[in-house]
Amino acid sequence: MFILKQLRRKKNINQTDLAKAIGVSLRTIQIYEKKDANIPRKNLTKIAQYFDVSIAELYSHESVNETGAAYDTTSKLEKGHTIIKLAPGKYLVSVPLVMTEQYGIFSKQYAKKGFVHALPRISFVVDRVSVSHYMAFEVSNNSMDNGSLKSIPFKSIVLGKLILLDKLQGHIQSNPDCASILVYKGNVMCKVIGDYDKRNKTVICKSLNDSPEYSNFRVKIEEIEQFYTILGKQITHV
Repeated sequence: MFILKQLRRKKNINQTDLAKAIGVSLRTIQIYEKKDANIPRKNLTKIAQYFDVSIAELYSHESVNETGAAYDTTSKLEKGHTIIKLAPGKYLVSVPLVMTEQYGIFSKQYAKKGFVHALPRISFVVDRVSVSHYMAFEVSNNSMDNGSLKSIPFKSIVLGKLILLDKLQGHIQSNPDCASILVYKGNVMCKVIGDYDKRNKTVICKSLNDSPEYSNFRVKIEEIEQFYTILGKQITHV
């Protein structure tokens, strides 16, 4: 990662300083500063925190090498999102972001490209992409927060991949109890989806939080406007 050298120079520190700051050897930092370095997520997080940047920002700058020339990356604009291949198995996905205040208008305008392209954007680093439509959503409540590693707390930002409704049954069967975003009845919900009832064409929406106010309920497939499976999350507050 050539960006590490640039960040060090800005901060006026050497490789030994950085190694001590994140708890690795000097040799490890030398390896990390090479193009396409395979940096473990744990250490990548430490580096991002040390330089006060996000992991996505580290990768977004990695498309320019030490001499200022662009790497051989591929970028694709499709339905509002941009995908950049950073390295084998690493992609930077920049997507439109729907804040909670925009839920109502999004449920009515999501099919209009002008509306989607005007939304603010946020980036995620993922290990695989496919031909699909990607969006990000701010989570509006604590229904998905039970204190576990699977929790999606209030105000988190999640990355969603659109699943076509005619593929929904197969998706749920292959991914039982998948965390998802539903655009439903003029609103946007973050829920765990399971129990596809083929006969009645319904799914059950579950919350991770077992508080009575977040009880489970069934939704008819025909009433769902859009369905996104959640690929990643960014927790924006402590």
